[in-house]
Amino acid sequence: MTHRLLKTYTLLLLAFVFAPIVASVVFSFNADRFPTLPLGGFTFDWYRAIFEDDLVLEAFANSLIVSVCASLLSTTLGFGAAYADYRYSFFGKKLYLALGLLPPTVPAIILGVAMLAYLSRLGLANGLHGIVLAHTVICTPFAMALIRLRLGQMDGSVESAAWNLGATEWVALRQVILPFVAPALFASLCLTAAVSFDEFAIAWFVGGLSETLPVRVLGFLQGQVSPRINAIGTVVFAVTITLVVVAQLVLMRKGALGRQRGA
Repeated sequence: MTHRLLKTYTLLLLAFVFAPIVASVVFSFNADRFPTLPLGGFTFDWYRAIFEDDLVLEAFANSLIVSVCASLLSTTLGFGAAYADYRYSFFGKKLYLALGLLPPTVPAIILGVAMLAYLSRLGLANGLHGIVLAHTVICTPFAMALIRLRLGQMDGSVESAAWNLGATEWVALRQVILPFVAPALFASLCLTAAVSFDEFAIAWFVGGLSETLPVRVLGFLQGQVSPRINAIGTVVFAVTITLVVVAQLVLMRKGALGRQRGA
């Protein structure tokens, strides 16, 4: 009885969370300008409209550039932070971890204002480079946590054995550590790219005239409500959910292979 109630509760919770997304996807194919039921007909006109809009295409390209750059930077920094936590013991390590994982816990508006003030003093605000730096700050903790989880599954004696066999620390890092954490690195690239691609508030504060796709949606909302918003939302959701699913599949596949080898 308890199991059935928990399953029902979970299904209702998922339905509540995904209902707005499903509605947005459905209405993106609605021929009517306003979201009404029953649908006025099936059409791809709103998708055709956004792909013929130069501002939307530019914003989409900006989002791709920012997400790729932010994912590469945050994964690199996240690996360094995770490996430092895994490999070394030092004074203030708990504070180091707390500060490293802090950015996602800060409200996006507060972080956006802080990043705008800081980057403006450095002359790095109002451009894609500013958005990349800001997104790197919020994405690095995700990469750090994911890679550290993978490192925690590693036998610590493997790296020591490489040293005993004559490998330097850099050689052991390149030939032992990196191959082991490669699935987590790839998953981190996908996850951080998804976080960056979908982020709005910080990009709106620090981007200036360089709009990402979520920021471009705000431009539609400032005028009359356009059905193109549903089409853009569907595209953004499709991109982000694809990246997250790919990251999850990579981690699940690697975990399954590890359990098979252990058996």
